[in-house]
Amino acid sequence: MLTIRLPAEIETRLNVLAETTNRPKSFYVREALERSLEDIEDVYLAENALERFRASGEKAIPLEDVMKEYGLEY
Repeated sequence: MLTIRLPAEIETRLNVLAETTNRPKSFYVREALERSLEDIEDVYLAENALERFRASGEKAIPLEDVMKEYGLEY
């Protein structure tokens, strides 16, 4: 079970949508999460990986060098 607080504007929009379509609000909240959770995960996991990389002190390799090493066009 999850309880969330929504800004009034979003709650109003959700109420109108649910009433208009005769579906529960939870249907649309679940739908929104399913559609966007992967993108949200990607962003936060990438930010976390970048923080760990920066903290490691490891030197970054320029993309051009990597492309040349693997015989790819830049």
